[in-house]
Amino acid sequence: MPVFNIAKREIEAKIVYYGPGRGGKTTNLEYAYKAFKKQVMGEMVAINTEGDRTLFFDFLPIGLGKIQGCDVKVQLYTVPGQVQYKSTRKLVLQGVDGLVFVADSMVVRREKNMIALKDLSDNLKEYGMSIFKIPLILQYNKRDLEGKVPIMSIEEMEHDLNRQLKVPSFPGSAVTGEGVGKTLQECLKLTLKSLQKELNWAGK
Repeated sequence: MPVFNIAKREIEAKIVYYGPGRGGKTTNLEYAYKAFKKQVMGEMVAINTEGDRTLFFDFLPIGLGKIQGCDVKVQLYTVPGQVQYKSTRKLVLQGVDGLVFVADSMVVRREKNMIALKDLSDNLKEYGMSIFKIPLILQYNKRDLEGKVPIMSIEEMEHDLNRQLKVPSFPGSAVTGEGVGKTLQECLKLTLKSLQKELNWAGK
């Protein structure tokens, strides 16, 4: 749920990067932090453990400037993908306005991707939301590993994850930055479009 301060004409939205553990969610935010320095409004906050990338969540605030007379700020979050952090993922999803699902292209992670997508759908349902209605982008990460380890084709990943959702999807490599900007840009576009419809801020 966005925060809309009518007096200050400020809108604050929340985008969450979701997906299986070690799929590249944190690396996406780290790349965005470096690549979009002008828009970043503070330090990226990450709480990591030695074994797992993310213990609780990563947080990155960015400002998009004025859109139709309103200052628009977006908070980017990641969730820990490991199975045991289900309650944390649900907590971070609270109030979400847009989602990026970061899928791992490695063949050995195929089942983990599908489990994580179902987990996302289940957690959204508990907040009365539908995975089919919220702004959602899929990113097929780790395409840079092609030729080094067995990875799934884009067609296979589309069939596994996107045959029912039919949402925008991008191949990517969070390590090299390929697709990171496009993924975020498309998610921002869909999220702002949805918020504009929900809040009708252009008419206020």
